[in-house]
Amino acid sequence: MSSIQLPSMTMLARAKKEKGLYQNPVPTAIGGFSTMWKVLPEFLFNRGKAYREPKKTLGPFLTRSEVYETAPASGLRVTWFGHSSLLIEIDGFRVLVDPVWEDRAAPSQSFGPKRFFAPTIALEDLPPLDVVLVSHDHYDHLGSHTHAKLARSENTARARWVTSLGVGERLRKFGVDSARITELDWTESTEIPAAKGGAVLRITGWPARHFSGRGLTDRFTTLWSSFVLEGPQHRVYFGADSGYWPGFAEIAAQYDRLDLVMLEIGASNPLWEAIHLGPDNATRAYTEMAAALAEKGGAGLFMPIHWGLFNLALHAWKEPVERMLEIAGERELPLWLPEPGQPTEVVAGQPLVSRWWERWE
Repeated sequence: MSSIQLPSMTMLARAKKEKGLYQNPVPTAIGGFSTMWKVLPEFLFNRGKAYREPKKTLGPFLTRSEVYETAPASGLRVTWFGHSSLLIEIDGFRVLVDPVWEDRAAPSQSFGPKRFFAPTIALEDLPPLDVVLVSHDHYDHLGSHTHAKLARSENTARARWVTSLGVGERLRKFGVDSARITELDWTESTEIPAAKGGAVLRITGWPARHFSGRGLTDRFTTLWSSFVLEGPQHRVYFGADSGYWPGFAEIAAQYDRLDLVMLEIGASNPLWEAIHLGPDNATRAYTEMAAALAEKGGAGLFMPIHWGLFNLALHAWKEPVERMLEIAGERELPLWLPEPGQPTEVVAGQPLVSRWWERWE
């Protein structure tokens, strides 16, 4: 592992701890019981008005495994499985990001937010993987049954798990061998060699404004991160979960360009905007990243993530993407919105809006 060498006057730094708990890069208040009491009545009694879940089951969406037998012509291809679960094929490497194949994003599979559509492909039918990347330990980003199955799968025989500090212990409990886990602090990098040698994929952990924990008593005990995947030809920013903070531009400035910027737009609300961007703040973050790269290679296409699969907030299930389209029309944003489960090439200068959700009005 290595650390990025940054100027002395920088917002980017390794994560800090106070009393054993990780801290955000800027002061951040996380809602507790007071927030829950404000939200609970609206969640319980206004459920039908908000259409937080589709009236009908979405899909089926199907991923044809044979597509992966042919490398992407562009060198960059993404399969979005819904929410923040993705397969990124970048310059000959395959990276599975925040996989959650569980039926519910919750401690129990008997209750909690249920997925809107079934997984588009079985885990065992995924192609051979080089990396399983885990941003943080929340249930909608880290599925215990998913990783237990991946740990035993033939398609992860050479894969490394790359994650944030402390999350490795979670993965070990799910059956992932310690020798296969790399934990990154903010500003730290690791390099993954290609199966046949030669090229490497560099993965760098960067700050995000969020929190961690799988219960009420373990918050902030593990780290949360965003990441940049840096191949020989392409750069991808995976923003994971984050509220807005002034560090997005500085992260972008560390690179010659970004071909694809992934930022979350769902599960947002004014009560917790410090830890979730939502469409408006995602636009602000992307715009600042683009400005930082304006005289270099640019910020590339903007992919909204963290929406369309789970009921995790008070907004209607389509509201994040519909608001995103409104903003994009006003700001001429280069949105990249593929259909779930479809391996889709990322081509510079070619935005994509599939409008798949409109089939379920």
